[in-house]
Amino acid sequence: MNFTVSFDIVGQVKAAIQAAFLPTLIALLRNPILLIRPHEVSRIIMAHVWRLYANGIDDNARPTKEKLLPANCYGVVLDIGAGHGQTALYLDPTKVTKYVALEPNTLMHPKIRITAAKNGFTEETGTLLILPYGAEKISLITSAFGGAHAVDTLVSIFSLCSIPDPEQTLTALVNDVLKPGGTLLFYEHVLSPREDVARWQRFWTPVWIYIMDGCRMDRPTHLWIENMDAWAEGSVWGKDDEPEEHLFWRRAGRSVKKDD
Repeated sequence: MNFTVSFDIVGQVKAAIQAAFLPTLIALLRNPILLIRPHEVSRIIMAHVWRLYANGIDDNARPTKEKLLPANCYGVVLDIGAGHGQTALYLDPTKVTKYVALEPNTLMHPKIRITAAKNGFTEETGTLLILPYGAEKISLITSAFGGAHAVDTLVSIFSLCSIPDPEQTLTALVNDVLKPGGTLLFYEHVLSPREDVARWQRFWTPVWIYIMDGCRMDRPTHLWIENMDAWAEGSVWGKDDEPEEHLFWRRAGRSVKKDD
């Protein structure tokens, strides 16, 4: 792998630190107990970093999202790790009855409301629901829906990279939350099949985890999804014109759950 490409991430790390340093320092000065709560500090960092990166990442992903989301999202849509709620902008309000944003970082919630409202999804009309849980909190999620198998469309956009125990969580979401016949849509950066690229992904992951609230660069998420036995049909594809030497190698896919 080209040495320059291997260290492209340094600029992103520097920009992230610059964006988050002052507000994080202020938060620590106001509440010193955060010093013994590194996970909460990471979420503060991520909230400010995401303000820097969210729009650019969304613009870069737009062609894939436009292919993946509008035509395939329907009914109740659960967006895992919603971030600022950009998924809502790609939904067809005539096909989607409710947009549910699953986002454990509550610092993101005000932005979700603003973003979702741009496409007509609001809490006042009952078309928006924000859940402050991680995707692994299956019992809390099903309780919020009033029971199991309440979701028609499960969406994950750059989110499965940061979920603890992702294979177990993904299996539970599909088995217990997604309706029979429902659809899983994903667009994730994943572990590269090239060993030289994968080696650098593993090298940078310990740094990236802390800055990006648990995000890992070294997960073969697309393979986990493909290998699940829950699907009646499914397909996976790559980002057009993406170079092989890329630390954030991406895959998108659509899978339809078996209709029991």
